[in-house]
Amino acid sequence: MATLLFRLANVSEEEAWEVRRLLDEHGFDTYETHAGFWRLGVDAIWLRDDTQLEAAREALARYQAERQERVRQEHAKQVERGQAPTLWQRLRHHPLQVLLVVCAVAAILALTLVPFLGLI
Repeated sequence: MATLLFRLANVSEEEAWEVRRLLDEHGFDTYETHAGFWRLGVDAIWLRDDTQLEAAREALARYQAERQERVRQEHAKQVERGQAPTLWQRLRHHPLQVLLVVCAVAAILALTLVPFLGLI
């Protein structure tokens, strides 16, 4: 029976491509599913052979640890060079998105606090 190996939701195309390549290089028998138009399915990579599950998970764990370290180093270099995006840079580049997030946070706070403020 097939086993869910790696969910592709919220994964960059670069990372998904690297995971596909890694699994292919190690010779794991996998296939992919897509959530479909209504998003009722699962975007994922599945392992066909359960006997390969432990080895596949170990390979993925090593890959993710290496990727995490690589991304941390890249971010540290960007911070060191002053190229890491700051809150103000994001606000300047995406003002509408930041404004919508602030409005959503304010609305959630208001809805949460209204019952308590009404008791006073």
